[in-house]
Amino acid sequence: MDIQLGRGKTARRAYGFDEIALSPGSRTLDPNVVDTRWTIGGIEREVPIIASAMDGVVDVRMAVLLSELGAFGVLNLDGIQTRYPDPEPILDKIASVGPTEFVPLMQHLYSEPVQPELIQQRIREIEQQGGIAAASSTPVNAAKYGPLVAEAGGDMYFVQATVVSTDHTAPEGMRALDLAKFCSEMPIPVAIGNCVTYEVALELMRAGAAAVLVGIGPGAACTSRGVLGVGVPQATAVADCAAARADYEAESGRYVPVIADGGLITGGDICKCIACGADAVMIGSPIARALEAPGRDYHWGMATPSPLLPRGTRIRVGTTGTIAEILRGPAKLDDGTQNLLGALQTSMSTLGAKTIQEMQQVDVVIAPSLLTEGKVYQKAQQLGMGK
Repeated sequence: MDIQLGRGKTARRAYGFDEIALSPGSRTLDPNVVDTRWTIGGIEREVPIIASAMDGVVDVRMAVLLSELGAFGVLNLDGIQTRYPDPEPILDKIASVGPTEFVPLMQHLYSEPVQPELIQQRIREIEQQGGIAAASSTPVNAAKYGPLVAEAGGDMYFVQATVVSTDHTAPEGMRALDLAKFCSEMPIPVAIGNCVTYEVALELMRAGAAAVLVGIGPGAACTSRGVLGVGVPQATAVADCAAARADYEAESGRYVPVIADGGLITGGDICKCIACGADAVMIGSPIARALEAPGRDYHWGMATPSPLLPRGTRIRVGTTGTIAEILRGPAKLDDGTQNLLGALQTSMSTLGAKTIQEMQQVDVVIAPSLLTEGKVYQKAQQLGMGK
């Protein structure tokens, strides 16, 4: 139901993951019988988690490790890994400066041009070590970088920006990326994002997207919502885009996975996300906390280095464990940030959902007190859910 903001404007109520809870049904399952497998672009994975295309999250080593653990990561082609032959001293420098020097330093470091030969080198390094080679760029660079990734043996390409749609007006003399043409001509699957509405998700699916990413501004290091005032809370955005997926499948016979991107920190967040209709999630800060992550205890948004309007920041996430512990356990922390796959399996078993598709159908309730009810001691002592 629309809510009247004033005489000239109405608004629709939207919900974030902190405002909902999952309601148990009439059956339960043993966690060992739960099946979390999902497929994207013909690639099947056991862990429905993708590591974000951010420089503090994914490098060649992390992409290989994630693949070995049943997930995968996406390399940022507009980032440090493709601008510098040896990115290690650059990452050291990013981690060493204070908050006031950070943005100018990033703008300077990211002014170095991307080297096409490094794009192909990184893809080959991942492939040669048995990893899934997925890479991401902004729409403006997709036509240049996409063919290079495919030629080097890449498995998947992600086109990502704050908002991507098929109806984009470019300045005079500049041609906008034709998403349908790009998807049809690329020899590897193309995932497209980000969007937050039913209509745009449906457009992207009709354009040939192998998957659609959902989320504007919820990421831990993203400031788009503050800078631009744009965004839709993730629970509502995912549910709306999942509805587009169902209608598109009925229309075309083709199933397009919906990937929730951003705003997910704990296993519970991931469980609620899938219950709202997502097939998988894309996460950054939880992976940036891994011992093997390239960010040196830090995580920063993709739009942080913008020379004109930075829409990200650098946050200190620390190091809490190995990537294996974060994804598959055993957990050493009590706050839901480790053994994310185990959390999903246990939640699914508690809710009686054997597959991801069944998890998408579980009951959801509006529960703004979910994270605070009865948690006075945890909050006061900054333990567990009170951290």
